[in-house]
Amino acid sequence: MSATWQSDTPPDPLRITPAGWLRVVARGLPLALLVFGGLALHLALRLVERPLHGADRPWTPAITCFVCRNALRLIGLPLICHGQAMDHPGALVANHSSWLDIFTLNAGQPIYFVSKAEVAGWPGIGWLARATGTVFIERDRRQARDHNRLLRARLDAGHRLLFFPEGTSTDGLRVLPFRTTLFAAFFDGDLAATSWIQPVALRYLPPEGAPARFYGWWGDMDFGAGLVKVLAQRPQGRVEMVFCPPLRVADFTDRKALAAAAEEAVRHAHSQAGEPG
Repeated sequence: MSATWQSDTPPDPLRITPAGWLRVVARGLPLALLVFGGLALHLALRLVERPLHGADRPWTPAITCFVCRNALRLIGLPLICHGQAMDHPGALVANHSSWLDIFTLNAGQPIYFVSKAEVAGWPGIGWLARATGTVFIERDRRQARDHNRLLRARLDAGHRLLFFPEGTSTDGLRVLPFRTTLFAAFFDGDLAATSWIQPVALRYLPPEGAPARFYGWWGDMDFGAGLVKVLAQRPQGRVEMVFCPPLRVADFTDRKALAAAAEEAVRHAHSQAGEPG
């Protein structure tokens, strides 16, 4: 995992009109009810699901998808998808632009995020991440074997994982070099013969007249301020999610070759998103 990405220029100042504050309340209250109501239902259902199915989660991911899909609707942010999510076992990898990525990526299919360990302690986000089965790992290369075992166990349980190989979020205008560490888990034992990696590109198109990096989240930016800015905005821009062709792990010699191919696919799709046709 890399250190937090920093921009050469400071974040754009937060300016919200009185009408914007009304939208914050009008959107924020239903959003909070949706998210935390969904969390309560998720936890209650998990009390039954866990003793019956253990690590498998046949029911609760549907709640997560429902919440995330409707959260985007409440925010007013259209999601446009290109391509299809793969049916193969394995993982998705995506560029990381915003806290909105969590809603966007969870809106269409059940997935389990792989995240840095400190996220587990974040108020609000950490609670949601733990409840929905996020895999937490330390930023320490010396624990690579432990990470591989943990990811292998989740893959063996049939979980569709997703991780951000850049290791940090950005302003959304670029794709950073992919770190290769987590790709190693897919070359563990016989896993390479059955696993696939699907690159996914996310591109946030700003509202008319807003800076191109309007939805970006990076450096020391405060989550609360970013949330308020998005809730206050009208009209919104849009987010495009591009599912690239999946990569069969067995077709690559090692994690570096696999990571390079995934990065190339995401870069190309990211550069094309937002263009007509």
